[in-house]
Amino acid sequence: MPELGPVKIGLLGLGTVGGGTVTVLRRNAGLIAARAGRRIEIALATAKDLNKPRNLDLTGIELVADAERVVDDPSIEIVAELIGGMEPARSLVLRAINNGKHVVTANKALIALHGNEIFAQAQARGVMVAFEAAVAGGIPVIKVMREALAGNDILSLAGIINGTCNFILSAMSEAGRDFNEVLADAQRLGYAEADPAFDIDGIDAAHKLTILAALAFGIPLQFENVYVEGIRAITRDDVLYAERLGYRIKHLGIARQVANGIELRVHPTLVPARQPIARVNGVMNAVLVRGDAAGPVLLSGAGAGAEATASSVIADLVDVVRALTSDPENRVPHLAFQPDTLEDLPILPIDDIETAYYLRLMVADQPGVLADVTRILSDRGISIEAIIQLEHAALEIVPIVILTHRIKERAMNDAMAAIEQLSAIEGKVARIRVETLA
Repeated sequence: MPELGPVKIGLLGLGTVGGGTVTVLRRNAGLIAARAGRRIEIALATAKDLNKPRNLDLTGIELVADAERVVDDPSIEIVAELIGGMEPARSLVLRAINNGKHVVTANKALIALHGNEIFAQAQARGVMVAFEAAVAGGIPVIKVMREALAGNDILSLAGIINGTCNFILSAMSEAGRDFNEVLADAQRLGYAEADPAFDIDGIDAAHKLTILAALAFGIPLQFENVYVEGIRAITRDDVLYAERLGYRIKHLGIARQVANGIELRVHPTLVPARQPIARVNGVMNAVLVRGDAAGPVLLSGAGAGAEATASSVIADLVDVVRALTSDPENRVPHLAFQPDTLEDLPILPIDDIETAYYLRLMVADQPGVLADVTRILSDRGISIEAIIQLEHAALEIVPIVILTHRIKERAMNDAMAAIEQLSAIEGKVARIRVETLA
């Protein structure tokens, strides 16, 4: 049988991930070819500034400014979209698919918001869209959920899926520093953007959770139904009090199958310090998946970075090359389930979620206040697991921290509103949800 020639790749974007992809493909070319069965060569790549000096070996790669030239070139079999953002990425991906080209992307926002459209079009054209690099950088969580756990009923997943938030919360814990101070450090070190809202307000994590939940439960991608809460309100005191109670604060994406639907939520969470995921610090990511057969499976590693993310991009390229000659109907489905079996299961509103809670109240130092608070909680069926009443002899307003047992969010909202009406309560009640992940 004659040896097949190289598969030609068109690369959209030569930024951090694009540059990492070039570097790793060059360095491990022989190894990658041995695994894929054919050589993989980047023939065309786009760049905003064609004359910009780059510390990359671009031998044999033609640089072009016009991205449409890449997706229209008949010699290109696979387009790797690594420019990010919504447009022109969406239009270019759809154009590549219409041209009969396979697509590899690291663009979580594109998949979360437009994946249903993209996958339907790819299915109609008989091409593949691979997106391992869209979630958790170099951690092969999508492959594990789509293939290794294919025999499992996925019960739940919980993930540290934004490195910026994890870096900030880890630094607040380790150094006892304030949020704003640590955020400034994260920006200086390049872990946070000049405008960090996308990360610290939870949007990035919600995009990734949208994708993971679709893979886990066989539901369409539905970013608009994810409850999203960021970490701006977390204080140094919250981190300290959580640790005194035996917990650590992590920003988690949580998806869970329950009797009446699916939970989809992103928010700060108290996690027992004994849990392995609680010990994942810095910019590292981790995803805990629970299957009915496999039990808990914890995947952790670098969630971002040039070569870590490039590792996932190249893994997708290898998968696509291996499957180039296969019948489209016999390929691994984009979202793990065959398209005609996806179920539009209800996504629960946050008011119907049941979890435990950490509450921090600023209270006038006077008799009877704690009794009033506990009465309000008791009247709504909320039982208390622990209370920390901190002594501040010189202060008229002191903090009280309460840890509750599990209760529906609707009842907790009602209780918090009633507590805030007490004359002895200063300001709003701070709330962080608690998950044992057991």
